[in-house]
Amino acid sequence: MSAVRTGWAVVVNDEDQYSVWPADSTPPAGWRTLGFTGSRDECLTRIAADWSDLRPASMRRRMDAA
Repeated sequence: MSAVRTGWAVVVNDEDQYSVWPADSTPPAGWRTLGFTGSRDECLTRIAADWSDLRPASMRRRMDAA
């Protein structure tokens, strides 16, 4: 039986894509923490508030340049 995680962190990658990651673990390569931790639901609420444009950053740059 696996343990239930209680602490999560909001992480983001270079494409400004957000996710949740166990707070007691180092994010995978290419991802960094934003300093926000809490329950999974609290982290998802934070992501919903911050991540309004779901396009990857590289796509936004290309579309803005066009």
